[in-house]
Amino acid sequence: MINTINPPKKKAANIQVDKLRTFEGHPFKIIDNEDMEIFVESIREQGILCPLIVRSIENTDEYEVVSGHRRLYAAIKSGLSEFPALIYPLDRNEAMIAVVDSNLHREQILPSEKPLLTK
Repeated sequence: MINTINPPKKKAANIQVDKLRTFEGHPFKIIDNEDMEIFVESIREQGILCPLIVRSIENTDEYEVVSGHRRLYAAIKSGLSEFPALIYPLDRNEAMIAVVDSNLHREQILPSEKPLLTK
């Protein structure tokens, strides 16, 4: 879990799409529907307003997306090749907790996803 009292040091960067990987085992669905098309159009017009949260993948120059999978998907659909990101020093367990925590605010949680938020 990201400690908000003494947060870990993070670093801001722009990261190329070919260096980004979705979180392995990411339990939440990305639905390509009308809402996604609206989101894609918004990114085309305004860019990405909220950076991705990522962590470094050990022994590589790549990053795993912790928060922002929908933004990443929409940005790729809109044609962007570079993304603003905050790089947090998280291990795999901390990252998994952050993945779930970052989805607690979603208005439309699928029934299949709800058990993941109560663990």
